[in-house]
Order: sequence, then structure tokens, then C-alpha cells
Amino acid sequence: MKKPLIGVTVSEIRRKEAAQMVPHGEPRQREMTLGLAYMRAVERAGGLPVALPPIAPENIEALLDHLCGVLLTGGPDLGPAFYGAEPHPQLGPTDALVDEFELSLCGHADERSLPILGICRGAQLLNVSRRGTLHQHLPDVTEGLVEHRQSEPGDRTTHEVRVTPDSMLAQATGGGPVMVNSFHHQTIENLGEALRAVAWAADGLIEAIEDTDGRFVLGVQWHAETLTDEAEELALFERLVENGAAWAAHRGARRSMQGARSSSPRRP
Repeated sequence: MKKPLIGVTVSEIRRKEAAQMVPHGEPRQREMTLGLAYMRAVERAGGLPVALPPIAPENIEALLDHLCGVLLTGGPDLGPAFYGAEPHPQLGPTDALVDEFELSLCGHADERSLPILGICRGAQLLNVSRRGTLHQHLPDVTEGLVEHRQSEPGDRTTHEVRVTPDSMLAQATGGGPVMVNSFHHQTIENLGEALRAVAWAADGLIEAIEDTDGRFVLGVQWHAETLTDEAEELALFERLVENGAAWAAHRGARRSMQGARSSSPRRP
């Protein structure tokens, strides 16, 4: 079986201001920034990752024709205008071009029933794509019981999340509490359509969401891509790849049936 091609969003586009100009080098310009840990996690799980930069909206459908799943990565804050809110004073940098592309990509992937995994910002974007909302700044809604913006490296876990037993997340991680890392100041507020919360931090904040109809559509607030030495974290990417392979097989069978029908001789 061919390895499924998993599209990985590039959520951060920034200028190469800090780069040293060298003879014969390229001029400074806006560049894509994507942690290699996302790509390595997909590859380690058995898939083939491909980076998805913002492209013109009219090309998204053609792009999705080649993919078996989508990984929505972490990155900067999502523009609050996309969920009907005014900017908070502590709102970080946003990029409307990236937001528009990723929301459209997520919507079209949803229409095709493609498997989707969202990481940190990706989970938030998944929620907003389903008409949910976000808390823009966690210190406004928490009392500091859990440190959601850790100072430790990304391969260290700092707090526990409680996982509901009857969930895809529990099936992937073994069902018990999961130790996670934490690098965010925004999180899910009101759930989007056909989504349910399946994991919570000790302060009650939502840490994971998934689709209510059983499809593999899962978003986690932590950065699982830097924790894949743990079987329960790698399992999230393995489930994305496995469901991508199953989706591709179903698509192939459907196309074969359509081809057989079109080639069958018509009765007089």
C-alpha cells in the first residue's frame, strides 16, 4: 500500500529580518516557518508529509485531490474577526492571509470527510472553522492553577489532562490521564458545530476536541509533535495516517466502481 500523503499547514509566514546578507544570497523576503518536528512525526507514523503554504483559494480543491489527510499545525494567534470578536489588548501578531487560507482548507477538507488532526493553533482553527469561538488571553479566565505557557523545552511535559473514556482520543492514548506540554495563551471557548470536548486541564479549560459523528477529526491543545517518543503521543499521528490510508482506499474503490460502470456496454 502506498504511504498516504498528509498535508501539513505552514501557519507562520515572516520576514527574514534576522538573516545575514551574504554575497550571491537571496534578498530578504517573506518566508514560511514550520517546525520539522511536525514533518518527522507524520513520517515516523508511516505517512508522507508535504508542507502546505497559503495558496490562492481557487487552487485549494485541486490541492486536496492529492491528499489523504490534513495536519493543522501550531503558530500565531488566529484573527478574532474570524469568530466575531474584537481584538484583545494582549492579542499577538496575526496574519489574515494565512487565517483565510487555513480556514478555507479546513472547510473543504471537512466537506470531503478527510481525516484532520489539529495541534494547538490547529485545534483552535478547527473549532473556529466550525463556528466556534476562542478565549483570547487565558490569564483573563483562569486563576493560574495550571501553567499554560511553560518555560521548559517542548519535549518536557508539565501538566496532566483528563480524557473522557468514550472518545477517539482515549482509544489512541490508552484511556487514562495524559501528561502534556503547554505553549499557548489562547484556547477554545464555545465549541463549534458537531464538535465535543474530550479532554480538560485541572483548571477546567478544554484541552482536546473531536467530531461527534465518529470521523477522525481531532484537535489537541498541546504540542504532541515534540513528544512522539511517548507511544500515546505518537499514536495521534498514527491514527491520522491510518485513517488517511483508509480514506484513500475507499476513494480508490469508489473510483474503480465508477470506472467499471462507465466502461460497461450499454444494453440496447
